[in-house]
Amino acid sequence: MWCAVWDFEVSPKRSIGETVLAELERRASADAVALRVGVVVAHNDAVLMLEHEEHAEGRSPLHLPGTVVRSGESLAGAVVRAVREETGLDVVDIVRHLGSFDYLSAAGKPVRREHFVAEVATTGPVRVTNYADYRWVPLAGELPVTPSIRRILGKYQE
Repeated sequence: MWCAVWDFEVSPKRSIGETVLAELERRASADAVALRVGVVVAHNDAVLMLEHEEHAEGRSPLHLPGTVVRSGESLAGAVVRAVREETGLDVVDIVRHLGSFDYLSAAGKPVRREHFVAEVATTGPVRVTNYADYRWVPLAGELPVTPSIRRILGKYQE
């Protein structure tokens, strides 16, 4: 029998405020949607984007770090885990909520993806696990991302 063991403590600073996180969790529960998180990590006017080796036609090859919020897991815990698992970086603060969007999963279930800005202890080395590569993408110009992520990054720039 296989069992996952987490080797890190979920204790970043939460400049965003506990009440914001609690309200987002409450709304998701009331709306009966599964939660996912997406995380903006920025450095020198660029955002960390993860790149799939292959991508489906019509879909963006670049993605923000993110994950499914597990049963019993807090949004803060999911933010920390997403960044750590996908990039090897350690979140030290959850700074801001950027908004969300709802969609149906491939299985037809309602999902809400909440997006946050996180500060990390260091911006490298980045060690991708589920992706082929990463890029620090400048926010100026046209970004090769989905319209939903483009809106989230626009909110980040405000």
